[in-house]
Amino acid sequence: MSVKFSLTDFHNGTSCNAYEFYGCHRHKGGGYVFRVWAPHAQSVTLVGTFNGWDDGNLRLKRLEDNESFEITADAKAGDKYQFCIYTYDGRKILKSDPYSFRSDFSKDFYSVVCDPVAKCENPYTQISEAYAKPLNIYEVSLLSWKRHEDKSYYSFKELEAELVPYVKDMGYTHVEFMPITEFPYDGSWGYQVTGYFCPTGRLGLPEDFRSLIAAFHKNGIRVILDWVPAHFPKDDFGLYEFDGQPLYECPLWDKMEHSGWGTRKFDFGRGEIDSFLLSSAHFFFERYAIDGIRVDAVASMLYLDYDKRAGDWTPNIYGDNRNLEAIEFIKKLNSTLKSHFPGAITVAEESTSFDGVTRPVEYGGLGFDYKWNMGWMNDVLFYCRQDPYFRNHHHGKLTFSLMYAFSEKYVLPLSHDEVVHVKGSIVNKMPGEYDDKFAGERALLGFMYAHPGKKLNFMGYEVAQFKEWNFEEGIEFFLTKFEKHAKMQAFVKALNLFYKNCPALYEVDDGWSGFEWLVVDDKFNNLIAFNRYSASGENLTAVINFSGVDLRGYRIGIHKGKYRTAFTTDDKAFGGNGKIRKRVFNTVKQASNGKDYSISLDIPKLTCVYLIKEK
Repeated sequence: MSVKFSLTDFHNGTSCNAYEFYGCHRHKGGGYVFRVWAPHAQSVTLVGTFNGWDDGNLRLKRLEDNESFEITADAKAGDKYQFCIYTYDGRKILKSDPYSFRSDFSKDFYSVVCDPVAKCENPYTQISEAYAKPLNIYEVSLLSWKRHEDKSYYSFKELEAELVPYVKDMGYTHVEFMPITEFPYDGSWGYQVTGYFCPTGRLGLPEDFRSLIAAFHKNGIRVILDWVPAHFPKDDFGLYEFDGQPLYECPLWDKMEHSGWGTRKFDFGRGEIDSFLLSSAHFFFERYAIDGIRVDAVASMLYLDYDKRAGDWTPNIYGDNRNLEAIEFIKKLNSTLKSHFPGAITVAEESTSFDGVTRPVEYGGLGFDYKWNMGWMNDVLFYCRQDPYFRNHHHGKLTFSLMYAFSEKYVLPLSHDEVVHVKGSIVNKMPGEYDDKFAGERALLGFMYAHPGKKLNFMGYEVAQFKEWNFEEGIEFFLTKFEKHAKMQAFVKALNLFYKNCPALYEVDDGWSGFEWLVVDDKFNNLIAFNRYSASGENLTAVINFSGVDLRGYRIGIHKGKYRTAFTTDDKAFGGNGKIRKRVFNTVKQASNGKDYSISLDIPKLTCVYLIKEK
């Protein structure tokens, strides 16, 4: 739904539809009306293909707020344009439209006259999000999922034809796009945005992007966008010192820049900036029917001293390091989206122990639905890199996450950040010989899918790509011509489908009623075992042998009953050795691990097995 635009709301920081006023819009009397907010400008003119790029003949008039400018011009759809800002210190600067719906990238940095795609209803976002559902995300860079032989991009239309059926066939429930809002530099992976209302022109037209999302929905896949409100680049045509001085960025020396990234920080708490960002997020829900956003670099927004040395930041009014304005903006963002789209998913990439990230705003939290569990990711990948002979020294890396697993609602991420910058691909992080690397990845994923929390994996892991992700190349899908890689893909698909059809793995991800340790402290055998429970009490037991040797007759204390082998990563169909032949286990009255009954298993090295309790 949308609300009537108000300049008062815009300046007060409560507008979520500023894109319906600012930017370029079809005029009912013909042509297009252009509006821009530039309070520090001496004057503004419009230049474009419709006036021969003459910077003097289309002067915008000031509106009643004395900060915004407007003109109606005889332009047509497809024309290119920019705003020419005349500053009080005598400069003339050309700026792309911050609210443009289309760009001409990568030919140039101009905005393009374009009607916004029509509003569309998304039934998913009109119903409150149910946490007790499977959520298994395939994270993808649309610019490098696949490339043509000449390294050119796959278009939105080509991705609709190939990516959509692939994600459906592989059994994922959600897809997450790395940033697709227009950005000038491929090497930023989309995280340095210049067009907050504009799907990148590299891949096609806005309506093509809308069609891609609709195709995912038709196939039962929900779409999450990576969204970047923490910072923006210093390209001269973009938001950087837009009207000749800091405007979208904070003007204070200690809040202006992310020096480590070479970018500018938004001036959170300034009404017009809050409205700009609220409107950007709202726009993609209302016009493109997305299902959620993953907010990048939340930690950099929350803390005044993020990536700063002592003396380079100023404490807040309470004398601590919290960025109070950014915190209030985040709360406003989540509250506003939920008021208009009750089922909207919001996810925080937040790497600290900041309290209440997924607590509702009304209870003092930030209001996100989920938070990436960066601690789990770092600990588990550190553990998996170790040779099994030495893993006993790091056993706590496997188990520590359960100390805080229910403090927030988590997504377990194996993201793009973990397969770049010499960190190694997922399969290549694993030590040992060739077969051990594949077995190690399968065991890791078996552990991940059984561990409390929703799931996210970055493209390429499913074919066991040894090469790190390269944003200039596609994923090496040709590897599936080779047996082990094809079987890894088959394994991931089977694991996805098993997860989606096993309520014990997703219904109770946020409390101890869904989890029970069975073996937590056997560091010498590198083995852990635990139970997962559904809301109705259905029981799945996960046993993972992270050691480099087969364990025979391993006794596990467990609830009395009959257990069936439901899934094993050592299956020959997945590239394993098929050593787990016993399918049914009956408990015997022999105490172990604090329980009166137990079972005895033979567990091959680097193997995860799921057992289902039948009675």
